[in-house]
Amino acid sequence: MRKLIVIALVLAGLWAGYWYIGARATERAFSTWVADRQTDGWVAEAGDISTRGFPNRFDTIFTDLELSDPKTGLSWVAPEFQILALSYKPHHVIAVWPGIHTIATPEQRIEISGSDLKGSIMVAPTPDLTLERSSIVLADVTMNSTAGWTSALERGQLATRQLDSGTHRHEIHFEAVNLIPASSFVQSLDADDLLPPVFEGVTLKANLDFSAPWDRTAIEKERPQITHINLNELKAKWGELELWLAGEVEVDTEGTPTGTVTVKARNWRQMIEIAQTSGALAPELASTVTGALQFVAGLSGDDTTLDVPLRLSGGRMFLGPITIGTTPVIRIR
Repeated sequence: MRKLIVIALVLAGLWAGYWYIGARATERAFSTWVADRQTDGWVAEAGDISTRGFPNRFDTIFTDLELSDPKTGLSWVAPEFQILALSYKPHHVIAVWPGIHTIATPEQRIEISGSDLKGSIMVAPTPDLTLERSSIVLADVTMNSTAGWTSALERGQLATRQLDSGTHRHEIHFEAVNLIPASSFVQSLDADDLLPPVFEGVTLKANLDFSAPWDRTAIEKERPQITHINLNELKAKWGELELWLAGEVEVDTEGTPTGTVTVKARNWRQMIEIAQTSGALAPELASTVTGALQFVAGLSGDDTTLDVPLRLSGGRMFLGPITIGTTPVIRIR
């Protein structure tokens, strides 16, 4: 019995020593990372960096954190940020964002608040810390921008998983319930209150190829850019409007997408009315566009549902035979 007690005490002492050394190494690594960003010209400040959680956890708490990348003008300010990990599995962490924090770009500052903002993140146990998979939970989120718009989300979840394809491909799954889109976007489309204020549900399933891996250099140097999108499903319900999209597009180095996406829309005539009201569709073209889309919809046997290819080519978007505008630029700041 005495030997067992001695062995237990020795093992406890060794584990305590491991935890202490690991905790101090964790603090030094994060402090060094912040100092390295300052050397690179960033604004990088943390009021305090401390690691707790003995005996089984490395829970690192940052206070008064501010990070700003001079190349992109993107910055983030948070009163507290937590990175929580099991001491025997430090490459699998839980990230916990504070109830209120701020993201800024050269154009605007966005205050983000929420009752539950946390994510599970697993990286490869290598110096590059390549992202393998993640799952982020959002609840009661609101966003207020100095550009004058607001947005909100009752609850949502984002999950990613790196695929073994050799093309830095990630599988993306996003679901949102009761999403209130940016007020400026709604106002630009809906001057006459043609739409309710809330998306009842949004689901996105896609595979994205990136120009580089999502690892520590993606934060320290430059963000990887999307090169290919395989959109398995984008589904949204907004009042009486229901929309489904699926297809594949290539994205060039300028962020211009090229490809074809199938669009299915229920109650599509209301979309024409919204386009007229917002000024996106000239009144003199409304009858022509309605007639053309009614013909296309009728081919499926249900003239209330539109099933038509959305073609992206040469920087323009074509819905069936109709040019509907310029393609969006897909860039990650």
